[in-house]
Amino acid sequence: MGLFKKIGNALKKTKDAFTRKIDAILSHGEVDDELFDDLTDVLISSDIGVKASMEIVEELRDECHSRKVRKAEDVKVVLKEIIERYFSDAPHIDLEYPAVITIIGVNGVGKTTTIGKLANYFKNLKKSVTLVAGDTFRAAASSQLNEWAGRTKTRIIKHTEGADAGAVVFDGIASAKANKTDVLLVDTAGRLHTKTNLMAELQKIEKIIDREYEQAHKYNFIVLDATTGQNALSQINAFSEYAHIDGIILTKLDGTAKGGVIIAIEKEYKLPVVFVGTGEGVDDIEDFNPKSFVSELF
Repeated sequence: MGLFKKIGNALKKTKDAFTRKIDAILSHGEVDDELFDDLTDVLISSDIGVKASMEIVEELRDECHSRKVRKAEDVKVVLKEIIERYFSDAPHIDLEYPAVITIIGVNGVGKTTTIGKLANYFKNLKKSVTLVAGDTFRAAASSQLNEWAGRTKTRIIKHTEGADAGAVVFDGIASAKANKTDVLLVDTAGRLHTKTNLMAELQKIEKIIDREYEQAHKYNFIVLDATTGQNALSQINAFSEYAHIDGIILTKLDGTAKGGVIIAIEKEYKLPVVFVGTGEGVDDIEDFNPKSFVSELF
């Protein structure tokens, strides 16, 4: 199945809700204040958020006025162009090797599964991969990652439960350097902003990677669950206080109608969505293609 088809299938629930509502509004044919108010409601209900939705519609109103848009169907064209701009404003990431990719995010968003899928993704690109079980806080984390290592035939560096996460990362780096590994995937404990000790641990891991592996290209990717909608934005806020975030991996896109949160993320944070989860299988992770996303959405 091609990338465009997978993204399209994953977006089905979001697209059905979003497009159906917009088309219903535009079918009235009048470009007036009521139309823009109704569009605001649609964007909010699509988990784009109140603030972002109001700003998008205000921008839409201004552009339609300056371009003398008189037909309702042309409003949709302008809206699509505005959303495309938000994605083009975000930086694009071309991964370079050797790479250390630290995966952060709260428990339950699918971090461990995502790491397993990424291991498979990079191995399909003929890259050597090592997993680092840096989540020593949660009892089942290391064993779950170990299962993925076995499933994808990937090396894993792990310590016992409760071990110092920084020590595991240190050993992972030593292994990667000795074996000339292309990609080191580092799992971390699911941290909440209330658990400041775990957030401090994240900063410690980052310092160890910077100090011990200067020649590596370093990326911090936050995993967000698309089904949580606007809650994903608060997670970005919480983690960005403690770590630099380079990009986003959005999971469970196929199981929600809240995929519109991607638009809010791009508008508010200008962070690139690097990968998206498009299903339950080991191959169901894809490079995020903004043009495909917007095309499918409309």
